[in-house]
Amino acid sequence: MAHMIHSKIRIIFPLLILFSIGLLHISSASKNDINELKVQISSFDDPKMTVQDLAFFLVTHNFDARPTSDDVELDLEGTIYKLVPNGNKPGLCDISPAIS
Repeated sequence: MAHMIHSKIRIIFPLLILFSIGLLHISSASKNDINELKVQISSFDDPKMTVQDLAFFLVTHNFDARPTSDDVELDLEGTIYKLVPNGNKPGLCDISPAIS
């Protein structure tokens, strides 16, 4: 009986740790701001990045991004930004506030 309880604890404890890590990741990911955006886009260079690639990259990093025909629209804390892949320049894109 004690052996069964010990086996269950060995299974449940790692699951609880993974669940806790997941919750911490979700809570930290929801705090994206312009500084976090700049860190993310300056961390990589990709001269072949398309608008769709950039939008996918941003969405996978918990940003609210939508590709358009020429750029990516990013809603960041209520402000809409226009991001354009920048080719051979450092970083992934150029950022400017969208003009409505």
